Amino acid sequence: MASDVHICHSYHMANTKIDAQSERQTSIYSPPFYSSPSGYKMRARLYLNGDGNARRTHMSLFFVLMRSLNDPILKFPFNYKVTFCLYDQTSQQRHVIDSFRPDIKSNSFQRPRSDMNIASGIPKFFPLKVIQQEGNPYVRDDTMFIKIMVDFGDIHKTLLPYALSLNPGLPMHIQQAMIKQEAERRTQLRSDGQLQIPQG
Repeated sequence: MASDVHICHSYHMANTKIDAQSERQTSIYSPPFYSSPSGYKMRARLYLNGDGNARRTHMSLFFVLMRSLNDPILKFPFNYKVTFCLYDQTSQQRHVIDSFRPDIKSNSFQRPRSDMNIASGIPKFFPLKVIQQEGNPYVRDDTMFIKIMVDFGDIHKTLLPYALSLNPGLPMHIQQAMIKQEAERRTQLRSDGQLQIPQG
């Protein structure tokens, strides 16, 4: 039911924003991480000033598969939903959540033949005008937090906001148990006719 990977990365904004706008450094990579000790190696790639037709209008956020010693025992093409969450750092918790499913015909999701595959993801992840506003809830103390969630269990999209609102400091198995418990609670309420969840 729950995803196996929830990785949170922080991005320090001041110098990064200046570099992105001057195009000295158009993108930054997160540190590499693994889906499990013997799993897929991956990282995020953030274009703070946008990429391609999103340049200067949106932040672009991409997922990158990386070559690792585990690859011979893994299944390719990589075919698991990837969700990005930009954290609202206030008590409002209006996180920005967007997902994509891999195009399994794309080279981006085949077994890596070099250090990194071509990045793939969401070019128009979030409007720059919001991030650039003074006092916006997504950048606090010059820091922005982005969570990457790889869903190996086909979590229902109505559960995503709940899953992404959990304390990232909790151990992964606890988060997974809480998501499973919430899914079961909602199923029970639906069967009792007490919960209306929009379909789609």
